[in-house]
Amino acid sequence: MEEKGITSEVILPGNPVIHGNYSLLYSIFQNLYDNAIAYAGENIHITLNCYKEDPSFYYFSFSDTGVGIPEDHINRIFERFYRLDKGRSRKIGGTGLGLSIVKNGVNFHRGQISAKSTPGKGLTFFFTLKKKV
Repeated sequence: MEEKGITSEVILPGNPVIHGNYSLLYSIFQNLYDNAIAYAGENIHITLNCYKEDPSFYYFSFSDTGVGIPEDHINRIFERFYRLDKGRSRKIGGTGLGLSIVKNGVNFHRGQISAKSTPGKGLTFFFTLKKKV
């Protein structure tokens, strides 16, 4: 992150606690960070925010101020082995599984996930996680 000039901010009001599968929860956040670091560009800002909670769920957003992705790719980014730019991805590494793992981890925790992007301005994931699985 330092080499690429990436800064990060974590906003977790009330210190949310989720009773679920630790490995899957870790994978959700690790893969989101890994993707942003690898593909969003340099001199970006990443924000993880738990912006809402209700009796059953926490509501998160994970956003970066990077290059974003074209709208026509949004519906496919959670597919296994899907890569936005196959040539570039091979140079950087990765398997095309990161966001599929994220989606499966969110689903396991009875949540939902979606993404919104503005090319040239960044990418935001919105997802929910059940407080207790």
